[in-house]
Amino acid sequence: MTDPISDFLTRIRNAANAGQQEVFIPFSKMKSELSRILQEEGYLWSYEVDTSAAFPRLKLKIKYQGKSPVVRHLSRVSKPGLRKYVSCDQIPRVLGGLGISILSTSRGIMTGSRAKRTKVGGELLAQVW
Repeated sequence: MTDPISDFLTRIRNAANAGQQEVFIPFSKMKSELSRILQEEGYLWSYEVDTSAAFPRLKLKIKYQGKSPVVRHLSRVSKPGLRKYVSCDQIPRVLGGLGISILSTSRGIMTGSRAKRTKVGGELLAQVW
């Protein structure tokens, strides 16, 4: 696999479009942090590490509003072939402030608004709304 973050976002997008309640994703620390941010921002009900299989995996419960998923759009911004780095002044607002941007900074993975508050920039991983 060349881009595990893109695979993570695609699995969530596909499961939400298919109407599934939960999705299993291979575990990594970065995917776990991305899941934590999505849960804190209200895009997922919960996430947990499932160790019952041969390899650990993440079990994500997707949040729905009525019959439509709360996650409308997940897009990968910085790709392995073309990285996108931003300073704290250049962090984009997503959908006029209704969405979130996720950054990988020197202080860990965090949302764009938190990175602006702490005045730190980094690699712009994804945008969610």
